[in-house]
Formats: sequence, C-alpha cells, structure tokens
Amino acid sequence: MARIPYVDGTENPELADLIGRISAGRRGNLINVYRLLLHSPALTESWFEHLNAVRWRTGLSGRLRELLIIRIALINRVAYVIAQHVPKLALADGVSLDECEALKDWQASDLFGADERAALAYADAMTKNVHVPDDVFEALREHFDDKAIVELSVLIGTYNMHNRVMQALDIDLETTR
Repeated sequence: MARIPYVDGTENPELADLIGRISAGRRGNLINVYRLLLHSPALTESWFEHLNAVRWRTGLSGRLRELLIIRIALINRVAYVIAQHVPKLALADGVSLDECEALKDWQASDLFGADERAALAYADAMTKNVHVPDDVFEALREHFDDKAIVELSVLIGTYNMHNRVMQALDIDLETTR
C-alpha cells in the first residue's frame, strides 16, 4: 500500500486542467504515479513533460528505450515500472516477452545486438554504481553519436529517479478501474 494517499482528481477541481492533460497523454488514464505526484502540482506537471520528452522526443528507438527502462526497473526491483511496461509497452515497441525475461541476465543472452548490449552495460553502470568506467563508455561510443549518448544518459538517469521515487513511496500496482 502506498505510503501517502493518492489524490482523487474529482475532489480537487483546481487540478482539473492538469489532470485532463495527463489523462489525455496517458490514453485517458490517471495512473497511480500521477495520483501520488499530484500532491505537488508543479512537480507533477514538470514530471509529465519531462517523461514525455524522454520517451517520445528523442532519436532513440522505442525498442532500445523499453529495453533500458525494463532493465533499470529490474535492477532496482520496482514492480510498478515493470508492470507498466511488460508486456504491453514492450511488445508495442518490438521487445518480446522472451527478451523481457532475458533482461534479468542480459549478459548471458544472445537476444540482444551489440548496440543494445553496449547501452545495457551503460545502464547497468549508471544504475548500480553511478560512475561509468571508461571501457563501458568507449563501447557505447562505437554505436552511438553524441546526441544519442546524451539522450541515453538522460533516459537512464530519469528512470533511475522515477524508480527511486516510486520505490520510496511504495506505489501500488494499477488496478482496473
């Protein structure tokens, strides 16, 4: 159970515009992450805009983005993020259920290309140690230009933040409403 109560949008008419924008951008749903964040409307709005930019306004492929988001959630043991992305979002972006499972130990899997493996190693380093060893960064450079490396870095950093907030607040998995 979440450590703080969810905000019920119907009881807060001053939040109607923000809730409407979020719901419209989330296929009509106000999911738990936003129901928690609505305690601070400014942060909610900033979070929503930032995540939309990270997910939809970069040159990274949806497949790579989903691989990294799922891997980060696996490392951080955040069931909420995993449930949000597997299977629906992962499958929609070309990541199979076998690949989602293989992300638990991607180094032992042959399901990922060299570019994906370099990005996964980068995500592991940023998530587990914060410091990225030179050899991991140089392997990344073999597959990605400067723009893509910045976008990967921000994606990985953002989802680590996302995971940490969701874990600290003990967010509940979504229920069908």
